[in-house]
Amino acid sequence: MKALTLLTAAALTACSGPAPDTSSDGNMTSAGSVERKVAAPKPKAPDYTGRWIGVEGMVLDVAPTATPGHYALTMQWDLDNKGKFDGTVTGNTISFDRKGIRETLRPTNGDATGLKYLFGKTDCLTVKPGEGYCRDGLSR
Repeated sequence: MKALTLLTAAALTACSGPAPDTSSDGNMTSAGSVERKVAAPKPKAPDYTGRWIGVEGMVLDVAPTATPGHYALTMQWDLDNKGKFDGTVTGNTISFDRKGIRETLRPTNGDATGLKYLFGKTDCLTVKPGEGYCRDGLSR
């Protein structure tokens, strides 16, 4: 009987150690295996570099700068006005200050520019209705 008591005590001691670490960075499946969470790749900001054409002489040239997230914008936005501006990327838009007004270039299609000549185009940047620029892929 004493031998049985010692054997039982030895078995219980072997099982009473610290529990193994079963933590993970995933979710347990119904089959008991662990699905690891993989971080989704961060979406790359769109590449707006190149020449964008508007109507009646409107043109937008977008060039990268040495500062990540910034573009040099050279634009003719109507027959009488042209200039150079520092553009800052926020998400998929480019913001810039022009004549004391904060403007934003946002990706659209030609129909959203409100300019008949650009209707049907698919790769465009619009500042506001009546001011937009598009490219056909050949103007990069």
